[in-house]
Amino acid sequence: MTSAGLGPSISRVEVTNVSPHGFWLFLDERELFLAFRDFPWFKNASIGAITNVELPSPHHLYWPDLDVDLERESIEHPETFPLVSQVPPASRTQAARARRQTANKSR
Repeated sequence: MTSAGLGPSISRVEVTNVSPHGFWLFLDERELFLAFRDFPWFKNASIGAITNVELPSPHHLYWPDLDVDLERESIEHPETFPLVSQVPPASRTQAARARRQTANKSR
């Protein structure tokens, strides 16, 4: 008995590796590196939170566990987006958790 070949990938975005310096994101047949110095929101995040990434539109990525939204352009060219949030990652994570709990209660 032989197995069928693999089908086409249904995921257009995937975190492929995490290192102490950042992580690699596979996005539409390209692998991009997000350095923690350029994207500090991810530095102290869990692996699970980093790998839980969504692609709501072709140019917009969202990490629901961290409540982080990024445009594809800012990942491909971080040098053109020098401003970063001054809100500590823990505060954003707590705020995202509170919003999820409120949403779950309203269901």
